[in-house]
Amino acid sequence: MPGPHANKKAMLATGRPKELRRVVKRLFSYLEKDRAKLVLVFFCVLISALSSLAGSYMLRPIINMLVSPEGSVKALAEGVAVMLMIYAAGIATQYLQARIMVQVAQDALQKLRNDLFCRLQRLPVSFHDTNRTGDLMSRFTNDVDAIGEMLTSTIVQILSGAISIVGTLALMLYTNIYLTVITVVMVPLMMKAGQTVANRSRKYYQRQQASLGALNGYIEETVSGQKVVKVFCHEEKALQEFEQYNADLKKNQIMAQFFGGIMGPVMGNLGQVNYSLTAVVGGALCVLKGFDVGGLAVFVNYSRQFSRPINEVSMQMNTIFSALAGAERVFDVMDAEPEQADAKDALVIEERAGRSFWKVSQNNSKYAFKLRDTTFRPEVVLQDVTFGYVPGKTILKHITLYAKPGQKIAFVGSTGAGKTTITNLINRFYDVDSGSITIDGVDIRDINRECLRRNVAMVLQDTHLFTGTVMENIRYGRLDATDEEVIQAARTASAHSFIMRLEHGYDTVLQGDGANLSQGQRQLLNIARAAVSKAPILILDEATSSVDTRTEKHIERGMDRLMADRTTLVIAHRLSTVRNADAIMVLENGEIIERGDHETLLTQQGRYYKLYTGLSELE
Repeated sequence: MPGPHANKKAMLATGRPKELRRVVKRLFSYLEKDRAKLVLVFFCVLISALSSLAGSYMLRPIINMLVSPEGSVKALAEGVAVMLMIYAAGIATQYLQARIMVQVAQDALQKLRNDLFCRLQRLPVSFHDTNRTGDLMSRFTNDVDAIGEMLTSTIVQILSGAISIVGTLALMLYTNIYLTVITVVMVPLMMKAGQTVANRSRKYYQRQQASLGALNGYIEETVSGQKVVKVFCHEEKALQEFEQYNADLKKNQIMAQFFGGIMGPVMGNLGQVNYSLTAVVGGALCVLKGFDVGGLAVFVNYSRQFSRPINEVSMQMNTIFSALAGAERVFDVMDAEPEQADAKDALVIEERAGRSFWKVSQNNSKYAFKLRDTTFRPEVVLQDVTFGYVPGKTILKHITLYAKPGQKIAFVGSTGAGKTTITNLINRFYDVDSGSITIDGVDIRDINRECLRRNVAMVLQDTHLFTGTVMENIRYGRLDATDEEVIQAARTASAHSFIMRLEHGYDTVLQGDGANLSQGQRQLLNIARAAVSKAPILILDEATSSVDTRTEKHIERGMDRLMADRTTLVIAHRLSTVRNADAIMVLENGEIIERGDHETLLTQQGRYYKLYTGLSELE
């Protein structure tokens, strides 16, 4: 993940945008299950739009009656009553369609968020390593909110506007064809102006959404690392970088809002020109051609109404483009390549009567007769493994090692030597480029990925505690663990005593990643989480490198109990923690340069000897 000084252009990259039709089609697929409701909404919008047109047309007979000698108060009252009934029907249907559309839109958004989160859980670790957390969070908030605004109101307004345009044009032709020609001639000019502004607006709304995601990502990263910022006195530097992101967002928002904002005034002024021409020509027709005054009043009103829905639709373009830009970003995540699916006949490890057995499909010709219903042995073997995170940059070079059941294998070496990479490969966070990793003689690529990870517990240097009780955080290692098993795991990890000193013991609620606990206490909970999992293979990745010596002793006692009867792989900077390992692997530049137990390596007086005696230091 990029740090606070990451390259800005890389953070703002949005990639090649998808085709507009494809995005729209995919977005509206989330409304398919509510087709019946959408039909009812369309019916309500139709009634509402037609009632508005019919109510306006009622002015023609009312005005003509008032200017004629036969006019009466009774006739006026009847005309007004009919107009009120028409408008009342329009108001009722408008209320109904609003209620229904809100429900439909929220159902679609719920499914969209579920699909997005579901896909996020299935994406490989490499995706999360290369994407900022804040930017991903922005997809769930800003982008989905923009889509929601469009689905809730904009679609209905566009539909209503289209019906109003068609209905108004029909009534205008019926009222006076000559005046209609004037209005229709203005339409291409209005549409051309609207299209020009809309094209520019869409481009800047895409940039706005990308800038907003980058800014949110920087805020999330800086706030979560606030202690580091203060320790190194980088407040001013953080402020300068924030101002750059903020200024970029401001620039793109100004352009997006400008082009979105001028749409209304441009269309409105063109509509006023059309209104004025219609009034002048219509007045002349009343004087010279006997055109009725009521018809002129109605037509002038329709002339303005004709431009109004066009103006309203145009003003909705900013919402539409913002939503479509957000939809593109959401679908980018949903289209990201997930972890490779397991084969249908992938092997599974199941527990029966307290023992683990291989469960092999009859269709698996490779393992069916060899392993079916045999006892699982947690033996880990890496055979000639070569791997690089990116093509052309190899991290591990022809690594070969084995860990027999119950053995403790330690890895030491400089930062970047490839120690953590080995553990990432064993968990299949990444797949090897060449060679193989086997567990009990089975290539891990032939094992069900979920089953594999359930049988490999990890204790990392960086702990992560979720908002919830201490009991719930430990139980995260195995959700079906009983309270007694959780407490026993805490005892194994030497965490029980400090937990009982907390205000509410195991029911103490942890927040802010366990900010009210010390680093050592958080690590003990992390060890307890691994203990409750009962995984036969254990990986300890520099679990004691960030704690003091006294706390390290507590953690080591917990880890010793945890490692009993488990195959353990240990990564450590403190060589004192690996003296009792069955074998120690010394790595440099992705290669094993020395191997053996503590005494053997001291006798060789090589790299390990120099590190242990202080003649050399880890870089």
